Amino acid sequence: MSQSTESLKAAILNPKTHELPDRFMRVISLVKVLRRECPWDRKQTRESLGHLLLEEAYELIHAIDEGNEQELKKELGDLFLHICFQVVLAEEANSFTFEGVFNALCEKLINRHPHVFGKTVVENETEVLKNWETLKMKEGRENLLDGVPKAMSELLRAYRVQKKVAGVGFDWKSGDEVLEKLAEEIGELKAAATPEEREDEFGDLLFTIVNYSRFIGVNPEDSLRKATGKFMARFATMEREVQASGRPWQEYDMEELDLLWNKAKNANR
Repeated sequence: MSQSTESLKAAILNPKTHELPDRFMRVISLVKVLRRECPWDRKQTRESLGHLLLEEAYELIHAIDEGNEQELKKELGDLFLHICFQVVLAEEANSFTFEGVFNALCEKLINRHPHVFGKTVVENETEVLKNWETLKMKEGRENLLDGVPKAMSELLRAYRVQKKVAGVGFDWKSGDEVLEKLAEEIGELKAAATPEEREDEFGDLLFTIVNYSRFIGVNPEDSLRKATGKFMARFATMEREVQASGRPWQEYDMEELDLLWNKAKNANR
């Protein structure tokens, strides 16, 4: 018999009696109560919550970038809440439970780490990744790229695709080869004559840049996010200078704006 709503509430409101497993159940109980008594939570589905889960993941990454420990703690909680919500929805549909989620996770990680839990010997990270992809194919994947999510940013998706195919040996021999290809793609972009050709060639250029990022050990998503943040900080410095001057943006010529930009770069390195 399931617990009554009132008993679930009583457990939620008495955190001092909970050890770690109980605190976990406290969150589950909270979600169950919300599903029963909150009109907004009651109407939610897996699909309606999907974009919110993605937003929480981005907010978590932002907290990591900012080095804000308090925000990181909060955002981890928000993300965990959404994970709990998805499992509670599955339990309501008699699909699976938390026990099933945890067991599947442990079994998967044990099976994919035969160099830790078995007798497989690996020399380096590259061999680990090759084994990882081979083992994933044995788990029922129809092809190597089946598991690449469509919902992730295209920059990160390209990176994931390239890492997967590299894991089975389909890769450039060196970063220098990728740079040569990059120069070739720039030439093809310059020669593109129609909007369709320019779009196609620009996509090839971006894909090649992502390929090069792997060879220099840079995650393109992280790199671009930091570059965008750096630009925003510098532009904010410029904006404060413009506002302090009392002149509108339109009165500044390009030479003056360049001077402000260089000043902002020096202030935000």
